[in-house]
Order: sequence, then structure tokens, then C-alpha cells
Amino acid sequence: MIKIAPSILSADFARLGADIDSIVTADYLHFDVMDGIFVPNISVGIPVLQSVRKYTEMTLDVHLMIDRPIRYVDQFAAAGADIINLHVEADSEENTLAAIKRIRELGKTAAVTIKPKTPASAFEPFIEQCGLVLLMTVEPGFGGQSFMEDMMPKVEATRAYIEKHGLDCEVEVDGGINPTTAVTAINAGANVLVAGSDVFKAEDRAARIAQLRNAR
Repeated sequence: MIKIAPSILSADFARLGADIDSIVTADYLHFDVMDGIFVPNISVGIPVLQSVRKYTEMTLDVHLMIDRPIRYVDQFAAAGADIINLHVEADSEENTLAAIKRIRELGKTAAVTIKPKTPASAFEPFIEQCGLVLLMTVEPGFGGQSFMEDMMPKVEATRAYIEKHGLDCEVEVDGGINPTTAVTAINAGANVLVAGSDVFKAEDRAARIAQLRNAR
């Protein structure tokens, strides 16, 4: 099953509730957190997540583009995250494993992400403890970038690893997703597509979500 996760980064924060209502047919709500240190941008954090959690019952896929995320796992879990997604580049392997363990103890789904320049093999120490892995198909930090098709061999390798080891783990891609690139990502093995500007700029957002979900 293909799942769609519109990115809150592309929403209009002056009318955030209405924008969330407009994409409620999606599977996840992708919530980008940036600290200006790990990535060169600053976005939203715990207070906004708390407000969004009170407003919607959608699955909140929280992507932590922050330095040493182990420091904030408990707070994001308490604020309402359902999936807590850590960058493998953001801390040591030891701390990332500890953070994943804590996420699972808190009853949340643990996930890990890699940047475009990070090899797919970087997932291997963590993937057995995760319900989702995310491969960036743009450089993290800003919305509206073009899809990096040269990331598809990494998606294929990740899907092959999951199937070889019989893991229950979703493969998510984030960046530059539209009806054309969705086909490319799905064919490579992704089953969760993060789409920001393509969904929120659509005249009929529900129709665009359905189009992405059925892209083949």
C-alpha cells in the first residue's frame, strides 16, 4: 500500500487548521523540525506539535532535522508524535541506538533518516529496531527542491535489505515528489511519499493525494 505524507512545511501557518483539514485523506502528516544547526534553516517545534496534536487524529510523522535528537525524544513523544524520525548523521551510533530504544519504550514508532550523501548501509545498525526509514531525495533544510533521481539505487538497496531480512519496515522518500517522480520512487521500492508543495499548491488537494497514492 502506498501512503502519502504531506509536509507541514508547505502549509500556510496563518490557516494551519484549515490546511490540515484539506489533506485529511492522506495517511500521515509529515512534521519537519529544523534547528538551524543540523540544517541551515529553522522551522517549528514542540509548541506547534502540541497544537497540531490537539487538532487532528492524523498520524504525525515527526522528522527531527536537529542536532543530538536524543535530548528531545521524550518531549516530542509527549507532544504527540506518532513516528519519531532521527537523522543518523545527527549523533553517534550509540546515542542514536539509545534514542531509538527510548522511542520504542514510549510506545512510538522509531525511524531513521539519511541525507543524499549518506550511503544506504548507514541504516544497518538501526533498521531492525525501526518501523520506517527515510531517504532524502533533496538536501534537507528547505522545501520546494527538485527530486534527485540518482537516489533511487539507495531506495532499491534499502528495499532489498528489508526484504532479505524479513523486516517490517516502511521505506519513505522526501523531496521533490510529484505525480511523475512518485512513479519513479514507487518503482524503486518506496511505499511512503512525503509531498509538500505539490500537495499544498494543488487546487484540489484530496485529488492530488489520490493521484500520488495511485501513481504507477
